[in-house]
Amino acid sequence: MNYATPTEEASAEILIKKSRFIAHAKQIVSREAAMSWLSEVRSDYPDARHHCWAYLIGDPSCAINAGMGDDGEPSGTAGKPILNVLNHKGVGDVMIIVVRYFGGIKLGAGGLTRAYGQAAQAVMAVLPLEQQIEMVAFQLVCDFALEQKIRHWVNILKGDILRVHYAQQVELEVSIPQQVQLAFIRKLQAVSCVFKLL
Repeated sequence: MNYATPTEEASAEILIKKSRFIAHAKQIVSREAAMSWLSEVRSDYPDARHHCWAYLIGDPSCAINAGMGDDGEPSGTAGKPILNVLNHKGVGDVMIIVVRYFGGIKLGAGGLTRAYGQAAQAVMAVLPLEQQIEMVAFQLVCDFALEQKIRHWVNILKGDILRVHYAQQVELEVSIPQQVQLAFIRKLQAVSCVFKLL
């Protein structure tokens, strides 16, 4: 699950043959959130001719959910090029809405496809992103003497201590990045720490 997600909302505008294309992008994590935000944008631009959109939820290499809408533009000329941009950017949990104000000059199907793709590219170029890292959780049981060493390993591996319980031994729940899971397991085995994946 190593992919980027938006950290805040961004917008960009392009002008093509007097038509204004105003693109907005932000993080969304469900279809309901996407449709709610679309309603907000529609109310912000009530006089616009079209509010075309696409979203991608989850890891962009195998998205949990994706959707798009042409909002009255010829089929496949708006939502599809926006979704194509999302598919090629490696960004997940994201939605782009492109608001179009018609400028009086028809662009044709190819022109519309290019314009919506360019608007999506423009907003993605300014969208602040952060990398998401897939974590795995472990439950550990060890002697008190090992606690600081394990805390140090978790810290070095950029993991988190989720819970600590002191009884006859120390019980810890930790999460670490999936890509260093095997190295962590080897360290635990080397000191005879009892562990299991959660």
